[in-house]
Amino acid sequence: MQNKFQNKYRISSARLQTWDYSNNGAYFITICTQNREHFFGQIKNKEMRLSEIGKLAEQFWHEIPNHFQMVELGNFVVMPNHVHGILIIDNSKTSVETRLIASDNDDVNNNNNETRLIASLQGGTGGFSGDKNPMICDSISKIVRWYKGRCLFECRQINPNFGWQSRFHDHIIRNSKSFENIQNYIEQNPLNWSNDKFHT
Repeated sequence: MQNKFQNKYRISSARLQTWDYSNNGAYFITICTQNREHFFGQIKNKEMRLSEIGKLAEQFWHEIPNHFQMVELGNFVVMPNHVHGILIIDNSKTSVETRLIASDNDDVNNNNNETRLIASLQGGTGGFSGDKNPMICDSISKIVRWYKGRCLFECRQINPNFGWQSRFHDHIIRNSKSFENIQNYIEQNPLNWSNDKFHT
């Protein structure tokens, strides 16, 4: 899978406040439960054991491409109180290999800017307007909003106290080295749970 996305994207602008989150690109997404409660299960012997709610969180993530055809999925993991996943927006519908344009020589340390986008089910549009409104275009905010809402409805059938943190973390993946590192981080997350910053 990593070879498929080698050098797929280069994002030249570091001014993330003006970045259009409907642009083609790969995005590392983290979504936490409300108060970081362990709704999704627990780590046993360094393996994630999903609760019924955790199984729903996993199921609906894999359904994202069914509702947003321009989305491809990278690695994904459900942890006790959060999920990590990579969303790849591919609006052109062409082979990913033809858009292989990023440089592996980029300084990865300069690509670690992180933004927070409002994805509250009751919130507004975060100051966007017109065709930049993330609730209108097929943006990361719209995708995450759909995922959180779908999970919220179904998970509350099991536990009415289930809830999400109102925001989510997003990180633009700028080159293949960063993509590979994040893929590995997601895959190994259960092994490193005791040292995880979300561990409570």
